[in-house]
Amino acid sequence: MDKSIRKITADNTDIMQAVLGTFDENVNLIMQEFGVIVRVDAVKITVSGAQDKVNLASDVILSLLELARKGETVDKGRVVYCIELARDGKAEEVLKLSSGAVAVTFRGKPVKCKTVGQKTYVDNIKNNAVTFGIGPAGTGKTYLAVCLAVQSYKQKQVDKIILTRPAVEAGEKLGFLPGDLQTKVDPYLRPLYDALEEMLGTETYLKLMERGTIEVAPLAYMRGRTLSNAFIILDEAQNTTREQMKMFLTRLGDGSKMVVTGDVTQIDLPDGKKSGLEHAVSVLKDVDGLSVIYLSDKDVVRNPMVMKIVRAYEADGNGRKNGQDKVD
Repeated sequence: MDKSIRKITADNTDIMQAVLGTFDENVNLIMQEFGVIVRVDAVKITVSGAQDKVNLASDVILSLLELARKGETVDKGRVVYCIELARDGKAEEVLKLSSGAVAVTFRGKPVKCKTVGQKTYVDNIKNNAVTFGIGPAGTGKTYLAVCLAVQSYKQKQVDKIILTRPAVEAGEKLGFLPGDLQTKVDPYLRPLYDALEEMLGTETYLKLMERGTIEVAPLAYMRGRTLSNAFIILDEAQNTTREQMKMFLTRLGDGSKMVVTGDVTQIDLPDGKKSGLEHAVSVLKDVDGLSVIYLSDKDVVRNPMVMKIVRAYEADGNGRKNGQDKVD
């Protein structure tokens, strides 16, 4: 295979250091992933190795340098994601992530999209009355939707935030839990509580809950209502039936926005029940004002192991569809 050398120059040492990372961890990761040699001399970078790998590594470095020029943090997660994009010939798409924050947490930390898929998802929520976000665990579907809901409330675009999910056990029985109905459904709604507390702080969150400004309830509580001037999120929507999904979507009132999130690879409905999420997407895909966004394993922003786990299960699922019954 032809050997190649490519030279790249950074604007200054600060930008260079931002791209190199702590103890050169970013550049070491690039060398490891592409099997190239990267040498650094002041603001000059030399990449050498097989021509195709040098081109990919150089695309990553150039995109990261541009991110650093725009004042963005170049952490390990960004580098890993840029490497994934480069393998698809899209390294420059990482620059779409240099826009402003989606929201700011209670502690002042900006929440930013970490993948192009997340950016597309957020933009569609802002521009549509109803948005479906479908993808594997760890892609930020629910968290980003809650962030946007809180922002909409703070900006007085809505008067209320309503968060709901179907009460379906994920492969285990909770039995006869003690306490009132709220206590019984709390285990299902905990991820939504956590996101709200991070965005609002515990004190404000509890006050808004007491006033009814924030409502967190099982899906069954939505029946018969018209939800106006509200930001409404249906989480774990893969566990709705067709009837439940139709009931939920027809609750939409004036001035409201809906976000429906789910992972169609983790359906916990009893055997024979069809997912209302899968059915709704097929029926409503061409409706104006409604968007369907698919997130993939490339959009996983938890521990990198989560991406590997998701891919392994996807490979197993594809193998079973092809008549195999093993993970290679």
